[in-house]
Amino acid sequence: MTHFEKIKERAERLKNEVLALSLALKDRRTPLLAKILIGLTVSYALSPIDLIPDFIPVLGYVDDLLILPALIALSIKLIPREVLNDCRARVKEGQAINKTLGWVAASLIVLFWAVVIVFIAQKLLAKK
Repeated sequence: MTHFEKIKERAERLKNEVLALSLALKDRRTPLLAKILIGLTVSYALSPIDLIPDFIPVLGYVDDLLILPALIALSIKLIPREVLNDCRARVKEGQAINKTLGWVAASLIVLFWAVVIVFIAQKLLAKK
């Protein structure tokens, strides 16, 4: 297996884990704390805006290579094993995401960045 094939396989596994997390987000057996972290993780995974922009050499990919996998791993640890196994099985069967989840994820991304912008604006206005 070539280096490129290994990277492609790892990216596919990460994508499947994000899809499984999105299913766990909707599962009533998932604890609230896990749902909050999963919501942040899925939103960050789908967000076109990174903490460190990709155009910055080397550092730009740190969030894609370290932060996102760490968020996914932490989210997985908070999900009950049987829920995670069910969600992974549903991803393999092709039952992953419906269109409503895409809108929910997009809404979470917009909400997150709106909160960040309001927070920064408040801090800037408070200094004046």
